[in-house]
Amino acid sequence: MTTRPRPDGLPERLAGEGTLVIGVLNVTPDSFSDGGEHFDTADAVAHGRLLSQQGAAIVDVGGESTRPGAPRVDEDEELRRVIPVIEALAAEGVVISVDTMRSSVAVASVAAGALIVNDVSAGRADIDMGGEAARLRTRLGTPPVFIAMHWRGHSDVMNELAVYEDAARDSATELEDRLTALREAGVEDRFLVADPGLGFSKTGEQNWDVLADWEGIASHGLPILIGASRKRFVSSLGVDRDAATAAISAYSAEHGAWAVRVHDVPSSLAAVRVGDRLRGNARR
Repeated sequence: MTTRPRPDGLPERLAGEGTLVIGVLNVTPDSFSDGGEHFDTADAVAHGRLLSQQGAAIVDVGGESTRPGAPRVDEDEELRRVIPVIEALAAEGVVISVDTMRSSVAVASVAAGALIVNDVSAGRADIDMGGEAARLRTRLGTPPVFIAMHWRGHSDVMNELAVYEDAARDSATELEDRLTALREAGVEDRFLVADPGLGFSKTGEQNWDVLADWEGIASHGLPILIGASRKRFVSSLGVDRDAATAAISAYSAEHGAWAVRVHDVPSSLAAVRVGDRLRGNARR
């Protein structure tokens, strides 16, 4: 199946052929990698600005940790964390994605300037998410881009759910079921992005199995987001986790990913340039 190269609904400057780098901005006290580092609003805005200056095409703002075992935060607290940051960065022209599983947070975030809704549950955690995403309009006059990830359950139970006959095949099938549900709720394909959910309800070996099966990752015919940055299966290699993440970014770009979501922007920006060049040479 031919993979759609990129979604509609984003500024024209993001319409090139290369793989984009999305910078992670966790406005949380407990994220697995950088929890607490940018919990203050001013610190978060400053870091989001830095990510953009370093070359991140998009900054992904999240107010709820999805690390294994993390407790959920309530709606009001999630809104308190992310909305001022989104408003400030969007006002400076930064393209913002909101990382949320709540439709109410998605609605408020788009009103604050976000152009992308990144739902790790693909609408499973909030049955209203798909319909709300279809009805929303961003400042560009279109629905937000909707990133749908393979997900089986919340952080407190996800490790118990890593049981598959074939992790790559099963996760692709389950994600396709969620994409079908989102389409039925009114989300159009041209605004959808597929994420295989590395690190979510998968063992270390299962993550590698999923990543190695690019045919399965691309089977939805949608733009692809890869989020491997600093995750446990990457750290287990015994090398610098940002360097290992960059290697996965190069691999993803060479295979035609729309974007990679990372904590360290400069290393992955260099990596996707290499991957894009290799992919370009392969087409000649």
